Amino acid sequence: MYPTLFRLVLSRLDPEDAHHLAFVVIRALGAPVLRSIARAVTKPPAGQQVEALGLRFDSPFGVAAGFDKEARGVLGLGALGFGHVEIGTVTAIAQPGNPRPRLFRLIPDRAVINRMGFNNAGAEAIRPRLEKLRRVPGRPVIGVNIGKSRVVDVDAATDDYLTSTRLLAPLADYLVVNVSSPNTPGLRGLQEVEVLEPLLAAVRDAAEATPVLVKIAPDVDDEQATGIAALVVRLGLPGIIATNTTLSRAKLRTSSSVVEAAGAGGLSGAPLRARSLELLKLLRGELPREICIISVGGVETAAEVQERLDAGADLVQGYTGFLYRGPLWARQISRGLARLRSSAS
Repeated sequence: MYPTLFRLVLSRLDPEDAHHLAFVVIRALGAPVLRSIARAVTKPPAGQQVEALGLRFDSPFGVAAGFDKEARGVLGLGALGFGHVEIGTVTAIAQPGNPRPRLFRLIPDRAVINRMGFNNAGAEAIRPRLEKLRRVPGRPVIGVNIGKSRVVDVDAATDDYLTSTRLLAPLADYLVVNVSSPNTPGLRGLQEVEVLEPLLAAVRDAAEATPVLVKIAPDVDDEQATGIAALVVRLGLPGIIATNTTLSRAKLRTSSSVVEAAGAGGLSGAPLRARSLELLKLLRGELPREICIISVGGVETAAEVQERLDAGADLVQGYTGFLYRGPLWARQISRGLARLRSSAS
């Protein structure tokens, strides 16, 4: 049913408008009665629980940052069967993001290009929403992804991240330092180890008991990824997220005119699959087993999620697949994982 709805209706809407329309339904599912009904249908089967970051996840599969930027749909997404929801990216200063249009489908590639630009209401506005969510029993694990405010110079980035950390870390189950979005000028330069080290150390100290992870780009080379892995160990961070969106446009099936018309931005979805998996394997080989790796990028099916888990990921996230698979995506993943594990035993 959903593929037909997508082909006939949703694919004809502006992607951002379609996202907002879907979010109306997702937020409605957060209401107590509807959440209970939906959860009865989507709850992951027994045996899929995961212990990571000192937390218990009902499922290894969660929603990547970017889908719920402002903590408005956490309960609805949990009702759909996701084991965790990473909100954001949140900035210390509210910002509208880049001008529209800023989200583009590449349907033949099952991919999306976005240049949203960290549009969000700011850490201070989002804080009370997290306070309210913390009191809800049975909620999913909540990660909070923070980034640099666009109006803040890169030289002042640490103080900007610390503002968000102090406001949000006490209310997050885990905190993610995003230095890898391609849509904020200068942000990816923060991935250089000599710049990244003091930033992560400062956020780690300010976050106190909240686990701090760093999210890296797929466009780092292997040497840079290895250096960041060593930094994670050196600073005693509990985890890393790989990967964000890519600037690459290699080997796309979508016509070059459509890709060029979309313009700048990060590419997500199936074309990212190979590099994301490659980086996961590299990082797992560099990091002690107790350090959590969250793998994201190009995952759409239960088999692909299981492949990431087999390659050493502790948790897996998706985003673009939601667009192509629809609201029962998490349920499909969890049921598919159960079938794969049953057939392997």
